[in-house]
Amino acid sequence: MIKFFLKAKHWQIFALMVGIPILFQIIVMGHIIASENPVLNFSIFLIFMLLFMSVFFGWFWSIGVGLNKFLPQESNLNITKFKIFLLVPFFYVIFLMFSMLSFGLFSDTPPPNGMFGISFAIIIPLHLFSMFCMFYIMYFCSKTIKSIELKREAIFLDYVGEFFLLWFYMIGIWILQPKINKIYVEKVIDATNVESKSLN
Repeated sequence: MIKFFLKAKHWQIFALMVGIPILFQIIVMGHIIASENPVLNFSIFLIFMLLFMSVFFGWFWSIGVGLNKFLPQESNLNITKFKIFLLVPFFYVIFLMFSMLSFGLFSDTPPPNGMFGISFAIIIPLHLFSMFCMFYIMYFCSKTIKSIELKREAIFLDYVGEFFLLWFYMIGIWILQPKINKIYVEKVIDATNVESKSLN
């Protein structure tokens, strides 16, 4: 999966992350409006969200993990922390959707007394922490890209542009993905040349 995201063209990533979800929504929304089965509607929505999140977080995972081995030696980016922080918002969204189903938001059955208060006491801190994780993910990936380009440890002023392009990814894909392709191809070629020389 990592190689696919690193080698894919910008239009392919855009189609997966933006185009297909929009098309899916247009097709499925008609079914949801016509259907009176809230559980079925939720199931369709859950499948859509899982597919979207898999692509969305898969792209960030591929940048952070796939390009990590090309970072300069002096880089202090913690790949383990990145992996943990990326999984937090992914599973938080899944937890949130199942919580909504469990608490009766998709049915006519009211939730038990006090359940909303308990759920919000749990969800709000998780939501805030997930937001923090998302900013860390964008920081990690943008710094990774720029540090490899500069062949040194990048400072925030170096990668602030990449950070905001990741934030507004629907635009950023078209600018960042060619950079990612170039980095990956160049590093793979360099590694191949080094291996050939060592064999000779």
